[in-house]
Amino acid sequence: MSDWQSILCAERHKEFLEKLVAVLFDYAFESLSRDNPVSRWREPSYLEGIIDFKLQEQPRSQDRLLEVAAKILKYSVKTGHPYFMNQLFSGLDPYGLAGQWLTDSLNSSVYTYEVAPVLTLMEKTVIRKLLNMFYKEENGTIIGDGLFCPGGSFGNGIAINLARFWFRKKSENMKNIPSSNLVLFTSEDAHYSVSKWANVCDVEIVLIKTDAYGRMNVNDLRVKILSEEEKGNYSFAVSATAGTTVLGAFDPLIEISNICQEFGMWLHVDAAWGGGLIFSKRHSALLRGIQRADSILFNPHKLLAVPQQCSLLLTKHESILKDAHSKQAPYLFQKDKFYPADLDVGDKYLQCGRRPDVLKFWFMWQAKGTSGFEKHVDHLMKLSALFKEEIERRDGFELVTDSCYINVCFWFIPPSLRNRSLFCDYKKRLNEVAPKLKEKMTKRGSLMINYQPLHENPNFFRFVVQNSGLDERDIFYVFDELENLGESM
Repeated sequence: MSDWQSILCAERHKEFLEKLVAVLFDYAFESLSRDNPVSRWREPSYLEGIIDFKLQEQPRSQDRLLEVAAKILKYSVKTGHPYFMNQLFSGLDPYGLAGQWLTDSLNSSVYTYEVAPVLTLMEKTVIRKLLNMFYKEENGTIIGDGLFCPGGSFGNGIAINLARFWFRKKSENMKNIPSSNLVLFTSEDAHYSVSKWANVCDVEIVLIKTDAYGRMNVNDLRVKILSEEEKGNYSFAVSATAGTTVLGAFDPLIEISNICQEFGMWLHVDAAWGGGLIFSKRHSALLRGIQRADSILFNPHKLLAVPQQCSLLLTKHESILKDAHSKQAPYLFQKDKFYPADLDVGDKYLQCGRRPDVLKFWFMWQAKGTSGFEKHVDHLMKLSALFKEEIERRDGFELVTDSCYINVCFWFIPPSLRNRSLFCDYKKRLNEVAPKLKEKMTKRGSLMINYQPLHENPNFFRFVVQNSGLDERDIFYVFDELENLGESM
């Protein structure tokens, strides 16, 4: 019988969904086991042979769908596994997972209070709390506004657009100046989304040199601002970074904010990776000066291990989101509703339909408390410090640069290259080590840890961790596995 209607029917769907939930429940625990692989690598041709990816005219049976679901889970990367350290997200938080299930069950969109009353109030609560944490309180009043974004890259784009809007609004005589005369400054180690969105917003971008630790060089920033102004261009914004993607560097925010104040520029801080430190009394000093930013990007799905995706953009300008984005569509934001109009938050967003990403974050916060997030962050920083100490202790491992954050970047030097650093082909051969080791570990399913080159440096590994379920034995496992895989290279 054709099952084409989009409505639950106990007779047709109850048993199917119960079986699927059982599969998901088993997967959630099995995928985290250190006894199981991080991934089961297969070539594309193999996967195409066991999963029929084609879309056909006739429906498939429920039994067939359950078989496919099991294969999808089996051959996908287990991002919650303790040995998945490949990106700036990992872990499978139980309360975050529960929040995801709630989110998908509701299938809601947060633009009006009438459609999402609970979720609207939840968003307001979380945003106000984060504004208080990042911007503090001035005279007892929480300043600013914020919104949830479909990822950090999109949040950086919104910030650039807000900066452009703000600059033109405050400079009445500049409204007719082409965007190409507006110049945005960011570091050469900033996230690539900043350059992408500069293209989208049709503004020029100037990259600022970084030091050996990956921090923006404020002297170079000043020189390049003056150079652009001599050309007749308008320096309208700086995008600084609190936790760069590769080295985990924190730009000197106080010095940069002083320059922005001097030249009348918007300061955006991309704290997608480092923003979670705001929860730690011990480590939040790395964010010194962030309260002076005009806008702040923060991704709880990174350091705090909230499930993908969860990203916020905060600004200290209370009405700018509404001023820059609001279009007052009469089919959504009617002025004669039976409840206060300010409860309809959707008009300040660039999106219309929007997942309630707040729910999983709020649910985790309820389960752990602010103190729980603090313990999570402090534990991760402790593991990172241990990893760095172990690199300095073991033969065959070398730091790329010193680190103040979770990122620990290092080379594994196989026995064949040790004591050969002065040889003419040393860098070329070292550059080949990380890709070969990555292939070995991925096909073995024993570990996933990312590598990359940077500037003049040959390929190196980047250790990152967001899974607070890890402990010291996992740190030692990473070293042992790299040594085992690379011993014969």
